Amino acid sequence: PVSRVRPGDRFAVRAGSSIPVDGTVESGDAAVDESALTGESVPVDKEPGDPVSAGTIRRSGYMVCTASRVGSDTTLSRIIRTVADAQATKAPIARIADKVSAVFVPVVMGLALLTFIGWLVAGQEFGFAIARGISVLVISCPCALGLATPVAIMAGSGVGARNGILYRTAAALEETGRVGIIGLDKTGTVTEGSPRVTDVIPSGSCTEETLVSLAYALEKKSEHPLAKAVNLYAEEHGITAPETEAFRVLPGSGVSGNVLLDGRTVSLAAGNAAFIRKTFPGTALPDETIRSLASAGKTPLLFMLDRAMIGIIAVADTIRDDSKDAVQALDRMGIRVVMLTGDNRFTAEAIAGEAGIRDVVPGVLPDGKSEVVDYLKKAGKTAMVGDGINDAPALTAADVGLAIGAGTDVAIDAADVVLMKSRLSDVPAAVRLSRATLRNIRQNLFWAFFYNALCIPLAMGLFGIALKPMYGAAAMALSSFFVCMNALRLNLLDIHDGSRDRKRKAADADLSGFLKDPETGMAEAPGKDTDYTACGAAGNCGRAERKENMEKTLNIEGMMCMHCEARVKKALENVPGVSAADVSHEKGTAVVTLTEAVDSETLKKAVEDQGYEVKAIA
Repeated sequence: PVSRVRPGDRFAVRAGSSIPVDGTVESGDAAVDESALTGESVPVDKEPGDPVSAGTIRRSGYMVCTASRVGSDTTLSRIIRTVADAQATKAPIARIADKVSAVFVPVVMGLALLTFIGWLVAGQEFGFAIARGISVLVISCPCALGLATPVAIMAGSGVGARNGILYRTAAALEETGRVGIIGLDKTGTVTEGSPRVTDVIPSGSCTEETLVSLAYALEKKSEHPLAKAVNLYAEEHGITAPETEAFRVLPGSGVSGNVLLDGRTVSLAAGNAAFIRKTFPGTALPDETIRSLASAGKTPLLFMLDRAMIGIIAVADTIRDDSKDAVQALDRMGIRVVMLTGDNRFTAEAIAGEAGIRDVVPGVLPDGKSEVVDYLKKAGKTAMVGDGINDAPALTAADVGLAIGAGTDVAIDAADVVLMKSRLSDVPAAVRLSRATLRNIRQNLFWAFFYNALCIPLAMGLFGIALKPMYGAAAMALSSFFVCMNALRLNLLDIHDGSRDRKRKAADADLSGFLKDPETGMAEAPGKDTDYTACGAAGNCGRAERKENMEKTLNIEGMMCMHCEARVKKALENVPGVSAADVSHEKGTAVVTLTEAVDSETLKKAVEDQGYEVKAIA
């Protein structure tokens, strides 16, 4: 049982099995599907010494690993915990109308009483004075003020639902229109999420059709995602293949087999350049073509026929049809787009260039994405768009999380907005609808205030008109009718029409200063303890060791639930010098990470101000 695995234990992983805990490969080599963590669709080749993570899947072969982190310490468990922590810290947005009503109602009641007394003092009859006071109360009934926000939100949510954009809360509908920065996951969000054949390059006398036919013959017996891309390409083009015998999956990302060609049996082999060089030493390879394809973010598959190279088929995860238009639309709206991906720099920059994205942060794991989002939030209100488990921490860390509807349940549960049609073009549409709704709310609130500012003096009789209460009631009803009709105008909005988009000045801030390292030219987020520049041409993206931070552990009494955790966490993280607080109501502790020395009494006071008792600080 997985529950009995301990750090240091050796465990075996067979083909098709899920890796149970985090560890290191001890023996064996194969491709591991890490899409559950990194979101990348292409399996990663693992050799002795390479790390493996719980929740990833071994596609073929046999591998023995040494356990390093188990149970709640695994990468997958930490992702789940990060999501829970982020959800616990979210607070509802206060409504403007609620704040105004708290002042408006007593002020109006005071004005009504003042009107009644004033007319009595002025010598008017009791009936006249009471009628003026009632008129003030009736005409200023805050119906329009109370309807201004909820009616617009109801109409906006309805328009979104009809277009496949689901706002999980009214707060999400309000906040989406205020974002100035949007982070995009690459795989499954900017790209299709599945590899496709992009180039077929035959060598010598071999034709394209022959190359694809022989490649299909070899790859149709393989389960590798790159093989599936070749198979799909052949099937789409109606290309048939001879039957393969003696098919084998070879160490080092290669396959081989025999086929009957022109009455004789020939051997076929396929793999990456490293595999071909190792298996067929002395073979002249088109290195310039291979480098060119790799720099464009493509994976070149080399095919050999009887030890002679017959061509290259390049495979890549292609961008969605609407990705470029969506990025351009966001740019016109004044929103800075940043792509976050676990892929290597070359692939990331190739995809970003094709989609028109200027800022890229490559080589980031799930918790790294949430750290980048936290940093971006310092520059402006930030949204995150993603589709996988690996995006969930970033979705919850962002001011607004948008999930692609075809993504995982975890991503959808963590998001504030769900794009049911799985189109990136719905991201600017969601922002556009939110901005229109916010604009409509402001119009309604303006009308409610303007109406009261004009009609209350009229009802008080200051203009020399003795307004009867029934006319005041009619005016009040008319104001409510106006607010409702104005909100319903949202139903006429074409959320995919960007011709009237306005570029927000607040989002024009130059973010390139902290997204580009002037020495390496690579994307990074300085000021954090994670190094995002450790990506090389081989795609060996890594992370630098974290800087040594000071920590203090507080033993707290009185926390009963996640809401208590959220209150304590927020209070501690508001203390200058505190970078993070890991709070657990079950353990009754708060582990505080400090960037500078902070007095224990300051931390204690921050917690006790929330109504909890600090028993000890270590």
